[in-house]
Amino acid sequence: MQFQIYRARETELIEGCRRKDRASQKALYERFAPKMLGVCCRYIKDRMEAEDVLVTTFMKVFDRLDQFKGDGSFEGWVRKIAVNESLTYLRKNKNMYLETDLETAHGEMDVTAISHELEAVDLQKLIASLPTGYRVVFNLYAIDGFSHKEIAEQIGISESTSKSQLSRARSHLQAKLAQMEKSMYAKVNVQ
Repeated sequence: MQFQIYRARETELIEGCRRKDRASQKALYERFAPKMLGVCCRYIKDRMEAEDVLVTTFMKVFDRLDQFKGDGSFEGWVRKIAVNESLTYLRKNKNMYLETDLETAHGEMDVTAISHELEAVDLQKLIASLPTGYRVVFNLYAIDGFSHKEIAEQIGISESTSKSQLSRARSHLQAKLAQMEKSMYAKVNVQ
């Protein structure tokens, strides 16, 4: 019942936005902007730049509302636009330094040895510390659920490069996690 009420309100907001109703646009923006800013920040380190991409995202959402047919989740549709706008921004404004040498990609480490639980904020900081190319591929694959084929098409690299970048991102994250584990272990032993 609660979901049906939420869905009905969402549908009303969408219809209001299609009629160019400013109050509906504001309400829709306020409902989805915080989550979509998080999506943009996962790809773009600088918060102000991510906010600019967020604005562009919602301009496209409002311009293309007629393309949303209601078949799937509206939030998912908006999220896809936010991811695409973030990638477009990176392509236009940043050199992603995507490495292509698959031969030097290291095997994956086992993270099950890391026993402490990270706060979501700590994990976000670790992901944000990745080099741009690693971070983009990691976000697209591990968080947004794109396949390597889709990633390759989205950012103009080969599938093997996508796999290499993901492997390197994981290795980088695992090394950072291991370093954190050692640091925490050292603190416990000192006390």
